[in-house]
Amino acid sequence: MPATGLHDIVETAVGAGSFSTLTAALKAAGLVDALKGPGPFTVFAPNDDAFAQLPAGTLDSLLKDIPKLTAILRYHVVSGSYASSDVKAKTVLKTLQGETVTLEPSNNTVKVNDATVIQPDVRASNGIIHVIDRVVLPA
Repeated sequence: MPATGLHDIVETAVGAGSFSTLTAALKAAGLVDALKGPGPFTVFAPNDDAFAQLPAGTLDSLLKDIPKLTAILRYHVVSGSYASSDVKAKTVLKTLQGETVTLEPSNNTVKVNDATVIQPDVRASNGIIHVIDRVVLPA
């Protein structure tokens, strides 16, 4: 059941103002409608600073390789709603891309593979967003 009064994941990300690169990538990959769906989804969302850490030219290259971009973006999303308080021990979740991410509590925060959640539990009508400090990549 969607939470009332909240925007969906995409609207929440756009409204935050720090996800312009992510939202542009979602549009390029054709994933906007999927993340506006009923969910629930948990999105590990790299902010603009996280995308800026990618090596020079990487983002431009990905925007030209839509299948690879789509796989990377789907790797940041899991089905279901997982709040940071749900992560009490090492937890492995299957992503929409098909591989897994590992969540692990660490120093009063949560790690997602080698990224750190810098803003947990941003609620949306169809799930939850955890802002992470780097782009995570599938194997």
